[in-house]
Amino acid sequence: MIKYLWPSVKLTLLLVILLGGLYPLFLAGIAKMAPGRGNGIKVMYNGRVVGYENIAQKFSADKYFQPRPSVVDYNAAGSGGSNKSAGNPDYLKIVQERIDTFLVHNPGVKKEDIPAELVTASASGLDPHLTPAAAYIQVPRVAKARSIPADKLKQLIDANAKPAVLGILGVATVNVLKLNIALDDLK
Repeated sequence: MIKYLWPSVKLTLLLVILLGGLYPLFLAGIAKMAPGRGNGIKVMYNGRVVGYENIAQKFSADKYFQPRPSVVDYNAAGSGGSNKSAGNPDYLKIVQERIDTFLVHNPGVKKEDIPAELVTASASGLDPHLTPAAAYIQVPRVAKARSIPADKLKQLIDANAKPAVLGILGVATVNVLKLNIALDDLK
């Protein structure tokens, strides 16, 4: 047994140095070359930081496009999902409450037309993106609240939509924070 102790200690020390020191430093160095220099991409509006590009924010007023629900109430200090299965009665009750709330604020929308992303939280609870379809379904509410023609809002969504990566990976998305900033800029 003593024969194996020293090699085990050496291997442990080597892995601590590699994985606990060098690897994190390597990743931090790579992050410094990324947009935002590893600190997130700040979104500026009227000369001040109003959020970060990859972290959702809560918009509950009818005059704004609303993001996906968040289990962590959009708190970036601790991301997380509900960890409940799709058949869990508590989870189904929460989703039904979200559907009911959505229908109250979006009269004229049928339950079966609501995109799932508007009533289910993302795994992190901080997903800042919606599909264009999830934004389009909110157009009548926002148009009414702001007295803006629906066609103008649809053009705004299209202007802020990003296509799928390479046209095939994923789906087209709209950043809700950037869309709402563009909405506030409409005169």
